Amino acid sequence: MEAARVILHVDMDAFFASVEMRDDPRLQGRPVLVGGAGRRGVVAAASYEARKFGCRSAQPMVHALRLCPEAVVVAPRHATYVEVSRQVFDIFERFSPLVEGLSIDEAFLDVSGSERLLGTPRQIADAVRKAVREETALTCSVGIASVKFLAKIASGMNKPDGVTEIPAGKELEFLTPLPVGALWGAGPKTEERLAQRGIRTVGDLRRLGPSTLTSWFGAQGAHLYRLSEGIDERAVIPDREAKSISNEDTYAHDVVGVEALKRCLLSQATRVADRLVAEGLRARCVHLKIRDGRFVTETRQCTLPEAVDDHRAIYGAACRLLESVETEGRSFRLTGVGVAALEEASAPVQLGLFDAVGSRGRAPGGAAAAPLRKDSLQAVLSAVRERFGHQALFPGAAGSERRGGATGAISHTRGAPPAEQAENPGPDGPRKPGRRGDGGEGHR
Repeated sequence: MEAARVILHVDMDAFFASVEMRDDPRLQGRPVLVGGAGRRGVVAAASYEARKFGCRSAQPMVHALRLCPEAVVVAPRHATYVEVSRQVFDIFERFSPLVEGLSIDEAFLDVSGSERLLGTPRQIADAVRKAVREETALTCSVGIASVKFLAKIASGMNKPDGVTEIPAGKELEFLTPLPVGALWGAGPKTEERLAQRGIRTVGDLRRLGPSTLTSWFGAQGAHLYRLSEGIDERAVIPDREAKSISNEDTYAHDVVGVEALKRCLLSQATRVADRLVAEGLRARCVHLKIRDGRFVTETRQCTLPEAVDDHRAIYGAACRLLESVETEGRSFRLTGVGVAALEEASAPVQLGLFDAVGSRGRAPGGAAAAPLRKDSLQAVLSAVRERFGHQALFPGAAGSERRGGATGAISHTRGAPPAEQAENPGPDGPRKPGRRGDGGEGHR
């Protein structure tokens, strides 16, 4: 018989807040909220002291401060979090080559077959926690199971600094009493529909059988039934490639007028281009996201004739997409620019028949051609900002030299709107989307 897989889900405890408390001893023992302090600020992380009052990540900061007026609000330092994340992932990779990052502060590790070298699954989990604590002065919680979704559920059972193991063969015993909402894909509406029928636990759902669930929810019902049986065939895939890169800002004050919107888009297109250059990628698809003051969200996308990593090409496409949005008489609280259809920058490029000298590839007559000037310029600009900060050599048309972020919510804010539109410094995105990912902390 094939041995059961052993998968760990390692989740840092209140990661952003814990880093701030580690670096500033004055915060120890106090309720700490990391995020933007403005009227549209969002909590990126809440310390466990703050969570006792009902504060949590993704919560409006004004609401969190009503729940806990004595909380200390700390502006995010995303570059610091990224550096600590790299330390943590380096530790993970000492225990297994199969490490799949879900976000900047959590990952799956497949340690199947490592018992002879590293000990039992519980011993491996304890060794991971010890290494993280000794080398970063932070804590993490670990879930152990034979499948990914169960390991993730387990890691949240004994926070902070805990371990929960679901032994092979005990999956159904663990799942049966859990609320239906513990299953991936069972959102509040699905939970409500099931509760109306008296279905509240995973055991209740399992007893319905696959045919009933499929008739009620279609493919989602079949998916939920398989999870209720503890079935999840997904493997731990290391270094998953990014499918898209984006910058998105929610503004402290609504943006009005096409020119102001274009300044925001230029800022965001520049950040996206920097990320593409850092990852050695080009993109063929550009998309625009925009949300007005009434929370009406619109999206547009287009495909470019060739893959690009130049901020001017991305910005131009975003502006063309903006032309299809009705802006008259509307104010906008959010804009975002993103790219998809990614490919390696070193991938071959189809040349035009009459490309001039300086085009990619070879010039007419067979002479070797220099790289396009715009490609070289973008690489230089991106390298300067990588070394000296995102404000260095930033396009003047994007607005003021002082570029704040939007809300302080790490999971949403990537670019930097003009200073008059924003309230808090916006962090740069992490280098490896999909591995040490773009997401914030979620509800941990």
